[in-house]
Amino acid sequence: MSLPSTMKAILTEQTGGPEVLQFKSDHPVPVPQEGQLLVKNNISGINYIDTYFRTGLYPAPKPEVLGREGAGTVVALGPGPNTYNFKVGDRVAWLGTSGYAEYTAAPASKTIKIPDGITDEDAIAAFLSGMTVLSLAKETYTVQKGDWVLLHAAAGGAGILMTQVLKSIGAKVIGTAGGPEKVALAKSLGADVVIDYRSEEGKDWVKKVKEATGGQGVDVVYDSVGKDTWEGSLEAVKRKGTIVWFGNASGPVPPLPLPKLSPKCVKVARPALFGYIETREEFEFYVNELFSLLKSGNLKVKVHNVYPLEEVAQAHKDLEGRKTTGKLLLKA
Repeated sequence: MSLPSTMKAILTEQTGGPEVLQFKSDHPVPVPQEGQLLVKNNISGINYIDTYFRTGLYPAPKPEVLGREGAGTVVALGPGPNTYNFKVGDRVAWLGTSGYAEYTAAPASKTIKIPDGITDEDAIAAFLSGMTVLSLAKETYTVQKGDWVLLHAAAGGAGILMTQVLKSIGAKVIGTAGGPEKVALAKSLGADVVIDYRSEEGKDWVKKVKEATGGQGVDVVYDSVGKDTWEGSLEAVKRKGTIVWFGNASGPVPPLPLPKLSPKCVKVARPALFGYIETREEFEFYVNELFSLLKSGNLKVKVHNVYPLEEVAQAHKDLEGRKTTGKLLLKA
């Protein structure tokens, strides 16, 4: 099929605030190399990790096109073996880089066909975030029925999915959220206790966690906030408990003196999804479980907004300003 030579894309040439996200209408369409597919994106995901690459918290060569996931149609195959039997016209979801664009050269090893019955929007609203929360609940710390779990940012893109996964296991979930609307959303998803950290009584959320758990603390903390919550998370976890840091929404956790873990024999983990899905088998395991949950209706997504490509800077402002509930999507 005939493909254009240029496309719309968002280029980041230097680190900084949302203003460094430049809309281009004449960015070159990538040429897929061996092991890649050229995908015409329909929907791309906006994730908090994108802001880390934009600001330089996570170093990456510039210029770059941000975006770690997308869904669309395969329009060309790279040269060499077609290991996973893709064909032009397949509707797929992918993980990789350069999603803020009309076309992406996606790695075939991290691309999968979207089953009938799942829309592109639902697939990407759950894709990277969904695999992340499944790996956190199954591998980083294996959540058991009856466990007390503290989940920060319970109304965020990952938190909405995580709450549902935790409740499906039978855990008792304490969520934190900012504002009445987000509190109500977390409760509607099944969270047993939701603490509004913006309210006067919610400012001492550690005390609320201790009260809810009979003074014991929680078995595990899932903390994607980082700098603002790390000390409280250490206080809120019980003796022999586990803290999982998996994000830096307020900034990174500072260097952690290991003796702080000693009094309660606390275990700490700092996982990243790609460490759990390095092989094709691992990737397919989590994707298939995720798609199964979506198709069965046992996992429901919430989309905050679908932004046009030209408005990605506003999307970043909304995300960093904590004005969002659920997933932010980008229409290529």
